[in-house]
Amino acid sequence: MKVFVTGASGLVGSHLVVELLKDNQIQQITCLFRNESRKTRLDQICAHYSPNSANELLSEKIKWVKGDILDVHLLTELMKGHDVVYHCAAMVSFQRKDFSKLIQINREGTANMVNVALHHQVKHFCYVSSTAAVGNKDIPEQELINENGLWVNSDKTSGYALSKYSAEKEVWRGMEEGLNAVIVNPSVIIGAGNWEESSMVIFNSIKKGLKFYSPGANAFVDARDVAKIMVELVNRNISKQRFLVVGHNLPFKELFDKIAEQLDKPKPKYPVQKWLLGIAWRIAVFWSAITFSSPVITKSSAHSAFNVKRFDNSKIKNLLGYEFQTIEKTIENAIKGKLA
Repeated sequence: MKVFVTGASGLVGSHLVVELLKDNQIQQITCLFRNESRKTRLDQICAHYSPNSANELLSEKIKWVKGDILDVHLLTELMKGHDVVYHCAAMVSFQRKDFSKLIQINREGTANMVNVALHHQVKHFCYVSSTAAVGNKDIPEQELINENGLWVNSDKTSGYALSKYSAEKEVWRGMEEGLNAVIVNPSVIIGAGNWEESSMVIFNSIKKGLKFYSPGANAFVDARDVAKIMVELVNRNISKQRFLVVGHNLPFKELFDKIAEQLDKPKPKYPVQKWLLGIAWRIAVFWSAITFSSPVITKSSAHSAFNVKRFDNSKIKNLLGYEFQTIEKTIENAIKGKLA
C-alpha cells in the first residue's frame, strides 16, 4: 500500500507519519514538502519516538517529493498510484493581510487535492480540518459544541476559520462526487515539536515567565491522539462523516498552570482585562507595520482569549472506544519532545 501525505513536516503530519511507519502493510509514504529546511523536523520527531530505529524506518519507507498543493499538474503526477491520501497541509494565520493567502492555500489547495484524488480514484482520503470550522450558532456557553453545529459567518469570524470551513466544503463536494473521504476536526493541538510555532509557543512564553493569563477556555488534544484516530478511521473505512478530535476542555488558566508546574516555573497570576488586551493588539499591529514583522497579538487572537468554547468528543469515543491521553501526559511529551 502506498500513502500520500501533505504537511508531513508539521505538528500533525509528523505525528501521523510516525504512526504510519508502524504499519507493515505500507510499502511507501510519499511526503510532500515545500521547504527543504523543514524536512529535518520529521527526522527529529521520529528520533524522539523511536530513537533506536528511526533512521532505518525513514530510509526504508519515506519518499520526499518537493511540490505545492496549488500546482494541479504536479499533484496529478505525484499522487498517481497511491491508495490513501492524508491532507494535513494548511496555512495558519489570524492576520487580516493573510486572508487571500489563507483562502488560496486552505480552500483552493484542498479543492486541488480533492479533484486529483477523484481523478486517480484514491481509495480513501482523510482531511485535517479544525474545530475553528465547526459552527456554534445558538449554542449556550455552558453547552458542548458538537459536529452538527450550524455555521454562521460574522464580523468575529477569523479568516482562518472561514478558510478551513470553505476547505471542508470542498471535501464534502468531493464526497458527493464519489470520493471516499473522512474529516477530522482537532482542537488546539499539543505535541512534540518546535516551540516557536503554532500552539506550542505557549510553552516558550511560560518558560520565559508568563505573568498573565486570559480568562477564556478551549479544547486541547495530543498530536499522538489525532494521528492515531486518523489512521484508525481510514483503516476502518469510515467515510462521509466528520469527527471532533478533542482531548480535554480546559480554562486557559488551568492549562497554563499545568505547563508551569512541569516546567518548574511560576504560574501566571494576573488575569488580562479586555481593555488592556484591546490596547495590546493595536500596538502589536502598529509595531509590525513599521518593523515588517508579524504581530504577536492580533484582534482575532485577542478576542479568542476571552471566549469560552467547549467541545463534545463523544462521537469519536463511542465509535472507536478511544481513550485520549491525559493532559499531564500530553504536556510531559511536549516538553521532552521539544525540537532545537
